[in-house]
Amino acid sequence: MPQPEGSTPAERLAAAFGWSDGELAVGGVSLTTLAERHGTPLYVYDAERMRESYRALSEAVAGFAGIYYSIKANPNPAVARVFVGEGAGIEIASAAEYIAARAAGATPERILFAGPGKRPDELAYVIEHGIGEIHLECAEEIARVAAIGAALGRPVSVAVRINPSAAAQGGAMRMGGKPSPFGFDEEELETVIDTVTAQPALRLTGIHLFAGTQILDADVLAGQWLHGLRLAARAARHLGRPLETIDLGGGLGIPYFSSETALDLARLKERVGDLVAVVRDEPLIRDAAIVIEPGRFLVGPAGLYVAQVLASKVSRGTRFLVLDGGMHHHLAASGNLGQVIKRDYPIVAATPRGRETALCTVVGPLCTPLDTLARQAALPDCQAGELIAILQSGAYGLTASPVGFLSHPTPAEVMVDGGKVTEIRPRGSFDVPMALPGMGAGTGR
Repeated sequence: MPQPEGSTPAERLAAAFGWSDGELAVGGVSLTTLAERHGTPLYVYDAERMRESYRALSEAVAGFAGIYYSIKANPNPAVARVFVGEGAGIEIASAAEYIAARAAGATPERILFAGPGKRPDELAYVIEHGIGEIHLECAEEIARVAAIGAALGRPVSVAVRINPSAAAQGGAMRMGGKPSPFGFDEEELETVIDTVTAQPALRLTGIHLFAGTQILDADVLAGQWLHGLRLAARAARHLGRPLETIDLGGGLGIPYFSSETALDLARLKERVGDLVAVVRDEPLIRDAAIVIEPGRFLVGPAGLYVAQVLASKVSRGTRFLVLDGGMHHHLAASGNLGQVIKRDYPIVAATPRGRETALCTVVGPLCTPLDTLARQAALPDCQAGELIAILQSGAYGLTASPVGFLSHPTPAEVMVDGGKVTEIRPRGSFDVPMALPGMGAGTGR
């Protein structure tokens, strides 16, 4: 895809959405129009950008792996429905996500259930209603799933999740290679296989590997996938029969910060050619269905968090923009969801374009210094009523945030698809016993 124009990383990301009469727009609809209709703060998603990400990745891994959308990244059924419509399966981590996946149109056999702490009632629910595969992560879960399957009188297709060795590590958050609640240690693989196959109600179909998240290096990603293929071949040899599935996990990253560059899909495609040859040379995994389960990569760039400036003030030489939205809706942008050194998400003024900028601190309305959305943001001298957009916000936004803190209303979520705007989650009410009379969903503009 061609690189959008702009002088800064944030402006280039914003240009990918487009501008209309000097205002940032999604699918040709200005953010001002969306804010007037749906209030602020507001999440806006571009369905066509989701499809572009899916199709670009699908082309890069063609002939090697299928794609399952990791619904935890954004569990709104309307978002998941875009990917299901493109042919994706769904990876879930709870029964509620199972329900969201079904609401998005996913069939039971196209849903995978992973996660280190699946409750018995959740397991019983998905087994009773149909599930493609459950990924086992501990001894108790082996026994639990086997007992449910036996009670229902049906075999349950399962995979063993493996906590890989340090040789497979990479990414911003490493998921393996150390003591971990996720899966079984690689060293235990054969023992775990024996335990699973000893249960008549379980049908061992595959393995699952997830080595890290937010990976921007195609060679690191391909190296992890190669490690997974070797583990799959090892598992199949011990099992004495071919594997049916190999889940190589997700972890594909997107650039949030100015020092980061996007994952090179052309390079990934080159490396995929090598992996296809590896699979071809291993008879016991040659016919396995290989899947990857990205979430952030598919939906992150397609989302914006839009908030309105309530005040512009100077305190001891620092300019502050105070917004009506903050960390209670977008914890990740505040740096309080996994960042050790807090860095700013890409952020732009939605209107108008081309004004001179200066550094400022952007904060939300909450009574805590943690509610800081940007510390060194290059923004124009925005005044009360203007709109600010935080980019790369389609993943780990609203549902990954403490929305109940201070009882502010939750933002609406809207989807723009070819100029058509659909509200996919309504604006929430104040979480207090009695709302003040006359309080509506307007922007105050």
